[in-house]
Amino acid sequence: MELRVKYDDNQFHMTTAEKVQFMLRFIAKVFLYSALTLFVLIALMFLLYYGDRLYNKKTGTNKHPLFAAYIIVTNSMVPTINVNDAIVIKRTLKLNINDIITFSSTDPAHLGMTVTHRIVGKQESDNGTYIFRTKGDNNNVEDPTWVKEDNVYGKVFLMIPKLGFVRNFLVTPLGFILIIVLPFSLIIIYDISKFSKILKKKKEEEKII
Repeated sequence: MELRVKYDDNQFHMTTAEKVQFMLRFIAKVFLYSALTLFVLIALMFLLYYGDRLYNKKTGTNKHPLFAAYIIVTNSMVPTINVNDAIVIKRTLKLNINDIITFSSTDPAHLGMTVTHRIVGKQESDNGTYIFRTKGDNNNVEDPTWVKEDNVYGKVFLMIPKLGFVRNFLVTPLGFILIIVLPFSLIIIYDISKFSKILKKKKEEEKII
């Protein structure tokens, strides 16, 4: 038995303009679907975030936000986390050695600064809470002060490489045009062109009838 597959030659004979149009529309769709997926995830995190904040306000508890995101600006955690990488942290009560945490520093030289380092030591204090010794993966020495449990914002559970570059590019006029305006414009132009061809074809068919 011989299996024959018939192909429509028209689908393999596209003009250069049609090929460019097809590729641009494909790229725009991929970007939009990716952006939509990211938007849904961010929206879900915001819902959980605000739900948690409302619950804390209602119960009178004073906790750090359930989720938070930061852009890394120093090389203290290289190569694990690089400059301009984005991290997402989650508030948690279970912290162990080797966890990477984000906290408010009590080091006099960096008092109040938000730091992201790895836990290298853990001790239980007299009041039953824990304190942590931290160190940057790229640092030669441990941080000079212990981190109290109350000063820990959360544990890093997601890292997005180089997202800081995207953020910095997006805030420029050129970046906004190339990343946001251009893809949407291409899709709109393509759909208008496609709709015009459909109308033109319909009018031609009506003339023939």
